Amino acid sequence: NKSIANMLMGNSRDYSKNIESSIAPGTLVDSQTLVSQTQDRMWRALKRRYQYDSTLKLGQDFLFNHVNSKLSLVIVYADLVGSTNMIMSLPVDKVVTIIRAFSYEISSVVYCYSGYVLKYVGDAIIAYFPVEINYTHACDTAIDCSYLMIHILEKAINPVISVHGYDGLQLKIGIDSSDHSVIQYVIGEKLYLDILGYGISMAAKLSSLAKSDEVIISHAIYTGMHSSLRKTFSELELDPRIWKYIDERFQPGVWKSHL
Repeated sequence: NKSIANMLMGNSRDYSKNIESSIAPGTLVDSQTLVSQTQDRMWRALKRRYQYDSTLKLGQDFLFNHVNSKLSLVIVYADLVGSTNMIMSLPVDKVVTIIRAFSYEISSVVYCYSGYVLKYVGDAIIAYFPVEINYTHACDTAIDCSYLMIHILEKAINPVISVHGYDGLQLKIGIDSSDHSVIQYVIGEKLYLDILGYGISMAAKLSSLAKSDEVIISHAIYTGMHSSLRKTFSELELDPRIWKYIDERFQPGVWKSHL
């Protein structure tokens, strides 16, 4: 898609402005273009010639229009695997650059799918996709986005950091949905928006069940997504002694990807 390619080739300082005008729901994402552009930015970042800017403002701007109200959201919790070993084996400046680059590149994938990044929690990224009218579309989009996150990490980011003697990084992803309350905090003179809801809590718990480069989804996501995507998932058998969140009404089971 030409608009995607042009947007991603631009300087990061123009990214937030360009993305709002270039990305629309249902836009097809050219994964080969994304891989190429990501590798280019990663190389430049590691050579200290490229600075990443935060794109969190887009997610905050969306929530600002819904303060003190409820939103139906699909939540994606993407947790980075392997960062602890990386921190212990690479110089601090390299670690900071890689984590910053990882956060930006995974965020760019979210925005390509018309989602928003809520926040970064250590080396995890929490993203959300407003349900609006079509729940199935929101579920499908979140899953497709998650698969592309894993693809970009494997094919674009890991080949670059491997030249620095590191084996690579993986993602563990959890996805759930529910209504979320939008709340506003005041920290000093700055406003900060966050969300509270079952979905964001459960998405984090689901990610803890995932293996490397695996997506774990709730029953609500499984039943809500298109039937063609269900073929890429199978039910995950859980030991009730260690997983306390099975509920006959809300969470009768969880599902794992098997790409």
